[in-house]
Amino acid sequence: MQINWTFVGQTIEFIIFVWLCLKFIWPPIMSAIEARQKDITEGLEAAEKGKKSLEIATNNAKEQIKQTKKQVAEIIDQANKRKTKIIDDAKQEALEERNKILSQAKEEIESEVNRAREKLRREISELAVLGARKIVEKNIDSNATSDIIDDLISKK
Repeated sequence: MQINWTFVGQTIEFIIFVWLCLKFIWPPIMSAIEARQKDITEGLEAAEKGKKSLEIATNNAKEQIKQTKKQVAEIIDQANKRKTKIIDDAKQEALEERNKILSQAKEEIESEVNRAREKLRREISELAVLGARKIVEKNIDSNATSDIIDDLISKK
């Protein structure tokens, strides 16, 4: 192989080309690559943090759902107890009202019976007085007296 000036020129030209590439082209390419690597690393870290945050949020949501279900169950239980208490109270009030009405009705019936007895006593006494008056006025024998009493009894 013969070394001539063309080969030396090409070598010098190649060395200058490599030096220019290293001086002006290589640094921006390397900085772009490094920036891209940094962005990718940050993105992966952010994705990992997001994944962990999602797990934490999912666990928190599950825990809150459990607590909410527990609270709902407690509220339903309290509502059922309250409903039962209201029903029992209403039954008790109705029973007391029924007893009160029955007591008043018994008192009214007893009062009416007493009034009827009193009226009947008055009528019987009036009839007895009337019968006695007729017996005394007529001064009739026992058969006539019996007829008068029978007559008075049949009227009432």
